[in-house]
Amino acid sequence: MPIRYYISLKNPEKARGHDAAFAFTAHGADEFAAQLQDALRSTGFFQRWRDAQAEPDAVDPGLGASDPAATVTGEQHDLQIDLIAITSIPGAVFKHRLRLLAGNAWELRDVSNA
Repeated sequence: MPIRYYISLKNPEKARGHDAAFAFTAHGADEFAAQLQDALRSTGFFQRWRDAQAEPDAVDPGLGASDPAATVTGEQHDLQIDLIAITSIPGAVFKHRLRLLAGNAWELRDVSNA
């Protein structure tokens, strides 16, 4: 069942993961939305991250879940960016991807059934 996640990036310039190879490079709501959507829809983002680990074969394969139907929209509100993601990816995997992309500079504002 798809879930709707409401995410806020209060300071988008700081919404960068700790490893530049996986962090957001976006500037603007549409770019942030597109990069998150791509990370949710395809397995490529996970595969690149997995391959960068010291022991790729030890990585939980469940973290590789993808949702080709995932959608993400973004809106700019002054300096803040709000994202709405609709996906069937499990919550723990969704949060893992968001931490890779944005580090700790994001806030989960609400969750609802889509």
